[in-house]
Amino acid sequence: MRQQELIVYRQLEDGALLEEMAWIMDHYGENRYDCIPRFYECIYKLLDLAGTYGFRGNLWHCYLANLLVNNENSYSRSCECRGAVPGTINDAVLHDIVIFKEFYDYDFGPLTEALGVREFALAEHYENGSYESKVYNSRICRRICELAEAFCRNNTPREMKDTLTEFYREYGVGKFGLHKSFRISHQEGGALISPILNIAHVKLSDLVGYEIPKQKLIDNTEAFVSGKKANNCLLYGDAGTGKSSCIKAIANEYYDRGLRIIEVYRHQFQDLNSVIGQIKNRNYKFIIYMDDLSFEDFETEYKYLKAVIEGGLERKPENVLIYATSNRRHLIRENYGDKEEIREDMHTSDTVQEKLSLVARFGVTIYFGSPTPKQFQEIVRVLAGRNGIDMPEEELLLAANKWELSHGGLSGRTAQQFVDYLLGAGAEQGWPGAGLKG
Repeated sequence: MRQQELIVYRQLEDGALLEEMAWIMDHYGENRYDCIPRFYECIYKLLDLAGTYGFRGNLWHCYLANLLVNNENSYSRSCECRGAVPGTINDAVLHDIVIFKEFYDYDFGPLTEALGVREFALAEHYENGSYESKVYNSRICRRICELAEAFCRNNTPREMKDTLTEFYREYGVGKFGLHKSFRISHQEGGALISPILNIAHVKLSDLVGYEIPKQKLIDNTEAFVSGKKANNCLLYGDAGTGKSSCIKAIANEYYDRGLRIIEVYRHQFQDLNSVIGQIKNRNYKFIIYMDDLSFEDFETEYKYLKAVIEGGLERKPENVLIYATSNRRHLIRENYGDKEEIREDMHTSDTVQEKLSLVARFGVTIYFGSPTPKQFQEIVRVLAGRNGIDMPEEELLLAANKWELSHGGLSGRTAQQFVDYLLGAGAEQGWPGAGLKG
């Protein structure tokens, strides 16, 4: 086998199994007794991959497809979200796909017969109960399995290359292509960007009310993913009003159009330049998301953030925006003393301007206020209806009003918690007239 002749797809993550299988393919004729235990080990690794990645069908084919969709190289990065690119690189990639197709079309019959290892059939026809994956969401897991099957229908290496290129165009490549959201961790060499595997699958339509704030957020995000000018965005207002849920919703709704979310905490601001350096030349649109952003007046991290957002010598990349949520309109705690005429600071207006300068870097500010009692009741009605709660409306709203008085007040979060309570223990605890359909 010719895996050593690969050019573009040379640095393969998880490529050790490919090397081991290639050795067995080359040596099973004259080295039977060494090959048998090593082949069983390969079967184990393929079955383990099925449990980790959620693959089904021909696990060898799924493994090869997974190698190709995760390999970030000059070709795959150029094709992500764009499709085929011109140039000599296509000839080099076709050379590599010829080698991959040899692995893909390899007939294991003589090998398994010579070694007497018929258990390889388990990996060739693997049945999995679901596309439950510890690495991908179910949609991406299913798509990789479908890609493996599509490769079987490709008669030539060129057709296989075209199929792979279309995958890059539609889904991207590597961790940024196959995941919606990310978090960072600090390392000596810079920030490590890691996928978040279980993002809540919420949609904007799931959030009851707040139509004007949601539309402002949609308009700004739509412009951004469409390649138009867009602004950094601050969602501020009362607790439990859906600010963070809106960010999760746009991550879900704009993923297919190349939008990715990177969550950054306040103590990680030192890594922002490293993060931006890693994503600025990719074909995706990135939102750096800061949840519950606020500072006390003695904290100075906001000064660093100001320079990163706008004000440093290096211009922020066109494919990066900052979205933040906060309960504070101006982000930094302000005191009445900031505006007193007699105080230790001789330049009062300078102090005020310094504290306002951070929020000024967010071109779009969107307010989320607590709902009125009438709006709260409407939220409860809608959520109860969606969840099949069969309870007289008058009793439902009365119970909801009692609940919010002792559980955080009027907010969408309180309404959701109340409905969750009804779905769980509410009826058993004896809510008047409570009963659930089904």
